[in-house]
Amino acid sequence: MWDVVVVGAGPAGASAAYAAAVAGRRVLLLEKSELPRYKTCGGGIIGLSRDALPPGFELPLRDRVHAVTFSLNGRLSRTRRSRSTLFGLLNRPEFDHALVRSAQQAGAEVRTGVSVSRVEQHGSQVPDRRTVAVLLAGQEEPVLAHAVVGADGSASRIGSHVGVQLEQVDLGLEAEIPVPASVAEDWAGRVLIDWGPLPGSYGWVFPKQDTLTVGVISARGEGAATRRYLDEFIARLGLSGFPPSISSGHLTRCRTEDSPLSRGRVLVCGDAAGLLEPWTREGISFALRSGRLAGEWAVRVAEAYDAVDTRRQALNYAFAVKSGLGVEMGIGRRLFHAFSRRPGLLHAALTGFRPAWNAFAGVTRGTTSLTRIVRTHPLARRALDTMDRPQVTGRTG
Repeated sequence: MWDVVVVGAGPAGASAAYAAAVAGRRVLLLEKSELPRYKTCGGGIIGLSRDALPPGFELPLRDRVHAVTFSLNGRLSRTRRSRSTLFGLLNRPEFDHALVRSAQQAGAEVRTGVSVSRVEQHGSQVPDRRTVAVLLAGQEEPVLAHAVVGADGSASRIGSHVGVQLEQVDLGLEAEIPVPASVAEDWAGRVLIDWGPLPGSYGWVFPKQDTLTVGVISARGEGAATRRYLDEFIARLGLSGFPPSISSGHLTRCRTEDSPLSRGRVLVCGDAAGLLEPWTREGISFALRSGRLAGEWAVRVAEAYDAVDTRRQALNYAFAVKSGLGVEMGIGRRLFHAFSRRPGLLHAALTGFRPAWNAFAGVTRGTTSLTRIVRTHPLARRALDTMDRPQVTGRTG
């Protein structure tokens, strides 16, 4: 009998396992793949992500970003520079594996190569009302726990059990492109963000020493157009002659505002809960922060003595998530809608209006957040209201 079982060993799951293990509980972390494993992700670590890491954790950075080049579908390119580091870049397999090792060092047990088919909170597999049964594919005996955390990605089976509802689903395509030293040197310390041709789309180039991570993202259902955007983006950058070592795709999913975060003794976090920033689709900081909260509250759920106490602890977890990450998502949702309608206005602000660039740099460094900017700066609120206002396309009557 485990106190807490965590399903999924990405940043959210590893953070949840670490938080529960540090509290002195018996924790089991389950992962279907062998570690380290590849994950489609730009690998940008902003200040909020850095601040949510376990104490003493050393980031396996491949580069530090001091400059950002913005372009509007390949046009109106401008580079903004900073004297201090804006954010770091890393390879997700190395980062995720290091987080899992931190959870192990805190006392969590890790099992890889095991696939969870479903969880049960009632029925013959469950010995009592304080227990959740985690059923593994190909194994007759379930794993039993007093609390379960689902961190099994955007196609989460645990999320389905909880009833997570999604409202924004996007397709990200990415290529890891090895390049010669002369090309790598040109990109060192600088990233490119290109506002794309499809509504709400953008592309990126993140340098990782001798490899460039090049990707694009846009709404699901635009698969052919998204692939065309990536191909044209790579060609425009002069990188078509360098075969990618990895080409991959991934769906990102944002939750609805009223989507549940728990069911009984089961909590969800990270991608499994649909927690990510809707505009940039940045998910690492959301995974780390929600994972830590899930691990802390899973300990309380595991200790709950009846259904009423279990419900109270689960509601407290939901409040902790919604009052912080949920507010950020709401602002990001408004920015996404504004950006989808008026990408040129956002591009002009970031490249020609210093307060907008300073706000961008502050968010990436972790010295501020979207929530703080909108709450404390009247000009930022008015700008967001203006961009978020529907455009008048004609006169009626």
